[in-house]
Amino acid sequence: MDRPQLPLNALRAFEASARHLNFTRAALELCVSQAALSHQIKGLEARLGVVLFRRLPRGVALTDEGAALFPVLNEAFDRIGASLDRFAGGRFHEVLTISVVATFATGWLLPHLDDFASTHPTVDLRLLTNNNRIDLAGEGLDFAIRFGDGVWQGCEATEIAAAPFTPLCSPALARRLRQPGDLVGLPLLRSYRPDEWPRWFDAAGLPHFAARGPMFDSSLAIASAAASGAGVALLPFAMFEQDLSAQRLVRLFDTEVDVGCYWLTRLRSKAETPAMQKFRHWLASCQCNPVADTEASVA
Repeated sequence: MDRPQLPLNALRAFEASARHLNFTRAALELCVSQAALSHQIKGLEARLGVVLFRRLPRGVALTDEGAALFPVLNEAFDRIGASLDRFAGGRFHEVLTISVVATFATGWLLPHLDDFASTHPTVDLRLLTNNNRIDLAGEGLDFAIRFGDGVWQGCEATEIAAAPFTPLCSPALARRLRQPGDLVGLPLLRSYRPDEWPRWFDAAGLPHFAARGPMFDSSLAIASAAASGAGVALLPFAMFEQDLSAQRLVRLFDTEVDVGCYWLTRLRSKAETPAMQKFRHWLASCQCNPVADTEASVA
């Protein structure tokens, strides 16, 4: 498709002026005189046949036509700038956007990111955290790391880490607890998954009793509440190695229960980019097993 000759200097002058709503600041940003900037804008207005600014005693205001044009140009220049940034250092940088359940992000991924960055310096990694409820397509994600059974509609899932759960609590509360039955009557901190405590009761050989305590949408929040003495948390202990080492949290019993794993997921309809392949292969090469890491550090 043939494109008209774009008056790029005039468009830049307009975009900067609309962003600042001030010709003087826009001229300083573009390193031109205010007279030159004003000339560019007048030329653009003449070409379009509309008035883009209303001159005010102090500064300027966009007309309806200017307000319609500004977001288009603003987004276009931002995208051009982002594309040029990907060539920083004389090499093309691939953007990889990953949403990570917050527990795995803090418990394993963030401490290992230096290794990924040194291995793949041209991958521009952008991390978002989630509470396991995400929309891969709607959020424009390449991958999502989440917790569960590996079954998400329309997604390909690769298991990356086991995550057995066991009760954790503050040291002060732990001193009062000697056996699993001592949990009866205590506040048991809960997630939005209602089967976790009942499954641990089964593994510990306890009869089911009502788990009474606050409900949270984040394991990090549950851990923080447990460390403050608010109750006993059922958590993937390998993700809280730092809290256990610092004795902010104490593991109560040996009994563990598997209620899910961590998975690397992507839309089946999305073809893997080179950056996605690099990240997936890096995870595999790390033998991403927080449980094994924890056992090794204890030994």
